[in-house]
Amino acid sequence: MAHVRASHPTRRGVLAAGGVLGLGAVLAACGDDGKPAQGGSSGDGAASGPWSFKDDRGRTVKLDEAPKNIVAFTGAAAALHDYGIKVKGVFGPTTTEGGKPDVQAGDMDVSGLEVIGNVWGEFNIEKYAALKPDLLVSTMFDDAGTLWYVPEESKEQIAKFAPSVGISVYDVQMTKSLERMASLAESLGADMKAAAVVEAKKKFEEAAARLKAAAKARPEIKVLAGSASAELFYVSTHNLSVDLEYYKALGVNIIEPDAKAVEESGGWFESLSWENVDKYKADVIIMDDRAQAIQPADIDEATWKKLPAVKAGQVIARSPEPILSYAKCTPLLTSLAEAIENAEKVA
Repeated sequence: MAHVRASHPTRRGVLAAGGVLGLGAVLAACGDDGKPAQGGSSGDGAASGPWSFKDDRGRTVKLDEAPKNIVAFTGAAAALHDYGIKVKGVFGPTTTEGGKPDVQAGDMDVSGLEVIGNVWGEFNIEKYAALKPDLLVSTMFDDAGTLWYVPEESKEQIAKFAPSVGISVYDVQMTKSLERMASLAESLGADMKAAAVVEAKKKFEEAAARLKAAAKARPEIKVLAGSASAELFYVSTHNLSVDLEYYKALGVNIIEPDAKAVEESGGWFESLSWENVDKYKADVIIMDDRAQAIQPADIDEATWKKLPAVKAGQVIARSPEPILSYAKCTPLLTSLAEAIENAEKVA
């Protein structure tokens, strides 16, 4: 998933450096149905009264009322935004150089957000405390329950200010994570029967059906998931990533990198020198669209330019950390379906 070398050789560090944690304090887990109570985040018609939500760590957060001051990882905040849930602050990639919104900020107006950390390892605890947070929300890229972009060294201090909710994006398909984020949004007061929400889910299902049909009609089209850094090219395995696991389940012929190399990387990818970027023969290449990855138009390596898929113009964007709303995931499925439908067999 994350594909640029980190300064420290931990899996978490590698993931962050490629742009693919800390456990927040939560109240004791209780109940076993996992169904959230009704609540609201801003008082805009949301239900009042006690609020609870059972997250993907199996922990239930209980509050006397629905949280109003939510601080979230940028991508999670962007997903909640699509359901009408506002946050007070964000951490994680939010703005690029020049103050423009990062791809992970989605449709949020970043100028109106308190950004308490914009890069890996940055989390301003003073700013966080000043927001008087009721809840912290993030995703999780492992099975240990660690929260994405919450610094490991300060997680205990951060956890003192508010309980946390973690939504898993580890070794599950995109649909599962989408359902969980929608469930969280609903618990916070989102109207899941609103026309825009209903239509977004319908379009997602239509896009999924289209991708499945395209994959079935063109099984010979090989798709490679890549990411570029100055020194290395990374080839993702479908395993563990929410998008690639789902594409694989829909029948997309995803190229699998060397199993041993993937294991050595922590289970996400194989790293290749630019001299060996042609190791795998792909008809379509889907490339990491995050700011920390070099984008296809900026790759000057001659070996890259000689790849058949590149020469044929069969390179599209991939979001390894998709914004978990149906509205944002639909274009990902649609673009891949179009690429497979129209691809020349060049590998």
